[in-house]
Amino acid sequence: MPETSGLLPVYSLLIFPFAAFLLLWLSGRRFNAVAGWVGASITLVGLLLLLLQPSPEVVQVLDYPWLRIGDRVIALTLRFDSLGYLMLVVVHFVALLVQVYSTSYLKQDPHLHRYFAFIQLFLFSMLGIVLSGNLLLMYIFWELVGLSSYLLIGFWYQKPKPVWAAQKAFVLNRIGDAAFLTGILLLIYYTGSTDLDSLTYSVATIPPAMMTVIGICLFGGCMGKSAQFPLSGWLPDAMEGPTPVSALIHAATMVAAGIFLLARIVFLLTPDAQLFIVIIGSITMVIGAVQAMFAWDIKRVLAFSTMSQLGLMVAAVGLGSWQMAIFHLVTHAFFKAGLFLSAGSVIHAMHADAPFDPQDMRNMGGLRRKLPITFICYTLCAASLAGLPFFSGFLSKDAIITEGFLNASNLGQIGILFPVLILMAAGLTAFYMFRQVWLVFFGKPRYEASAHPHESSMAMWLPMVLLTVLSFFWWFSLHPFDAGHGWFLKYLGLTDSVHLAWVPWVASSVSALALLMGYLQTVKTNPFGLRHKDDKGLQWPSWLRDYSETAYFIKPFETVFIMAAACERRIIDGLVNLLSKATVVGAHLIAWWDRLIVDGLVHMLAGGLRQLGNGVRSLQNGKIQSYFLVTATGMVLLLLWLFLVL
Repeated sequence: MPETSGLLPVYSLLIFPFAAFLLLWLSGRRFNAVAGWVGASITLVGLLLLLLQPSPEVVQVLDYPWLRIGDRVIALTLRFDSLGYLMLVVVHFVALLVQVYSTSYLKQDPHLHRYFAFIQLFLFSMLGIVLSGNLLLMYIFWELVGLSSYLLIGFWYQKPKPVWAAQKAFVLNRIGDAAFLTGILLLIYYTGSTDLDSLTYSVATIPPAMMTVIGICLFGGCMGKSAQFPLSGWLPDAMEGPTPVSALIHAATMVAAGIFLLARIVFLLTPDAQLFIVIIGSITMVIGAVQAMFAWDIKRVLAFSTMSQLGLMVAAVGLGSWQMAIFHLVTHAFFKAGLFLSAGSVIHAMHADAPFDPQDMRNMGGLRRKLPITFICYTLCAASLAGLPFFSGFLSKDAIITEGFLNASNLGQIGILFPVLILMAAGLTAFYMFRQVWLVFFGKPRYEASAHPHESSMAMWLPMVLLTVLSFFWWFSLHPFDAGHGWFLKYLGLTDSVHLAWVPWVASSVSALALLMGYLQTVKTNPFGLRHKDDKGLQWPSWLRDYSETAYFIKPFETVFIMAAACERRIIDGLVNLLSKATVVGAHLIAWWDRLIVDGLVHMLAGGLRQLGNGVRSLQNGKIQSYFLVTATGMVLLLLWLFLVL
């Protein structure tokens, strides 16, 4: 059972960023000059508080009874444990470097106070997710993260594209969040609690089929936040926000929240739910890698790469090893944040007066001499992403591939397919990262003469260097080809991991073959299709393309909506229109029957009686001859009646 002690870190870690958000938001533009350093300082205080924590392995829990429904008490719980401690350190560290970087990258922006206030709000929301001890409280912070990301992606609201991208991210995430909330409500219905500790004991009371449904619903939250197919369409377009925001949200925090959620609820996942998860993760991993091979925007390549790597982490959870997923989450946080910040350095250096796209890699080339520090950082972080030996990315990918082959039999006959797909995606990653590094830093300069590339300031390249240094293997294991005996996996509680000696060699061979294919492209007359300037990249079939330039929703959902609209227009509206027309025709027929038949009979009877009355009245005219005629006629009729009857 968890222990309750030392609650000051739990309180303060949430109080600091929220107080910073209020301070920076209310201070206004007059605070622009120091807003970044104030935000970075407060984040540094939180990081130091974590690093000075004497015993992070001690579980600290704070329960607050929130409401009572019948006999059930719904509590909001804060939880501080070893997994949360690791995530808190990563989030604080990356957020600190991003804010330092932003002080230089966005120093000319007139709304810096608002930018750093949104970062603090985002940090507060992300810390809330990590510190949540039950799923209900996590959902509350989950929605705050969605709001914060909406504000940061759409920070440049004067431009239409960032606003559109922010709206798209917000809408698509709500779809996944609806599934997440459904899973939470089902847990409350069946167990009366969403507390993570309580669920470990009460989960056995839920029927297995319903447990699978609940697990898939909870995974829906991950599909939205961690950009899994088919809810991955928001991530590439979110690159419309400031580049440091991309490094913060899409490398180490928001997209990592889904993986962290899976690590927290792994005991709720049945084998069927795990199979569903590994299938979705594998689809996302392959699609993201293929799309990255054909993109020309430097940030969009990294966004597709993030999709692919998140799919790899999700697949790791589905394969039965959340520890390996967290391992890759941490290594990915460092080298991907380094790549985004380095990409920002390139974009910052490429800005010129001439109207050309500074993010299009076809407008770059030969920048390694102009940007030596950026070139080194970018290349080393790319090598880690590509899974080359002696880098952290190699260790974490190798660990996931190993677990895939070890656990393949648990997934049935198709189980062996998933580690093979991971190997293939690793090869594609090596290819598209070689392509990107060559297009940006090698070959002849292709940028406009008005551009004068130059190295970034120290406030920008120092965070890049720190993240690059953390992309090497020795921070996680002293053995460059085996992470199983390193401190990191032992910290996560994995003490009996198995190492397959042939996996590193196979993975290295696949990456080497991909690099060779990339090099062979560079010696062609038209390497990577550079001369086709009007090429917009790979055009997916309309039913598979996962983002749209004109709609918020991904193509599969858009197709469903189009079909639903056609069904409503042609079938539902058609039935309604047919019913209304039939009703009108029926009403006319009833009116005709009422007017001609019903009213006609009434009028005929009334007219006949009126005519008969007039006739009888005409005989009462005071003339004696008329009375004789009536008497004679009556006598004749009487005699006739007697004759006929008798």
